[in-house]
Amino acid sequence: MRRNIGTALFAFATLMMCATAVAQTTTACKNTGDFNRWLDGFKREAAAQGITARTMAAAAPYLTLDQNIIWTDRGQKFFAQSFLEFSDKLASRGRLQNGIAQVAKHKALFARAEKDFGVPAAVITAFWALESDFGSGMGNKPVLRSLASLAYDCRRSELFRAELLAALKIIDRGDLEAAEMIGSWAGELGQTQFLPTHYFNHALDWDGDGKRNLLKSPADVIGSTAAFIKSLGWAPGVPWLQEVRVPAALPWEQADLAIQHPAGQWTKWGVTLADGRPLPADSPPASLVLMMGRSGPAFLVHPNFQIYLKWNQSLTYAVTAAYLATRITGAPAMNRGKGPIPVLAATQMIELQSLLTRRGFPAGEPDGKLGAGTRAAVKAAQVKFGMAADSYPTAELLDRLRR
Repeated sequence: MRRNIGTALFAFATLMMCATAVAQTTTACKNTGDFNRWLDGFKREAAAQGITARTMAAAAPYLTLDQNIIWTDRGQKFFAQSFLEFSDKLASRGRLQNGIAQVAKHKALFARAEKDFGVPAAVITAFWALESDFGSGMGNKPVLRSLASLAYDCRRSELFRAELLAALKIIDRGDLEAAEMIGSWAGELGQTQFLPTHYFNHALDWDGDGKRNLLKSPADVIGSTAAFIKSLGWAPGVPWLQEVRVPAALPWEQADLAIQHPAGQWTKWGVTLADGRPLPADSPPASLVLMMGRSGPAFLVHPNFQIYLKWNQSLTYAVTAAYLATRITGAPAMNRGKGPIPVLAATQMIELQSLLTRRGFPAGEPDGKLGAGTRAAVKAAQVKFGMAADSYPTAELLDRLRR
């Protein structure tokens, strides 16, 4: 079961990282050019960028077309899940316990990472857990073959052409051999699943063996992940997320990732820490995030939370990763909310998204997923109808839209 969840997560994470890098293009484009002719042109470009003949010879057996990779990329789906379903599966007890054990096992490395980059051990470890279960689920596909297939495919060719060039540069630099490059179907490498461009630009040789090996070296994994997180803008000593308790009445439209208030304002509105204690007065400005509406878990997210969204654009993934990091630091399990929280079925969500757009609240593609665009549209509709504007889709809202 763990392996299946991990595989789905790799596909989901890769999709969201690629969506951050480039706008998605239609899946309906057709490949009409010959792959070998395309490959000849790519090899000339690689040579012009300084890739050695030795590297090209080593990579050659893997620079082949795998149509299954293209079909996987075009057909990938991550079925809609509620936040609690998603976090229960991914921020599991096993990952929590293993994460705590890894922090203890590599205590000196994590101390060094925090000293050099300001990134706490728990933050690194949560990504390490979610991305590969500490190296046990890095994928089983030849990365060069996957990247060559996706670079040839018309859907996102420029993105993956750059990734394929970066993979060759990693070989050229001596970090990995071509045969070692086994990873996810979409070309991610290592125990924290770096795209090759991230690997080439941010990987570090922290064990001093002369190579940057994110597949086998815990030292290189920890140092490189910390360096990458720092490059995304991590601020040392600043919190990222904390669970809170919200009152029965609140100006719910203020619960929005795009809206920040100082701790004093949240306190005036009755927001407290999860155990009922007052919010620390010196906390940095924060946004209130209600992943399942006003009846579900509630979190204040601080400036460092934006790094989670840069790592992966999905709010559900970002909150899950940030929450797991707090658990590794010793925070208790989240409050699951006030009783069972109804969740719209995928077909209802698609209908809701279509109706929102039709009624003048643009919700984006009707895909059944509760993304940022759908949340914003739901909030706008709730405000219009005089409902509690907590950005969470309900059967009541769907009924209003049907009318």
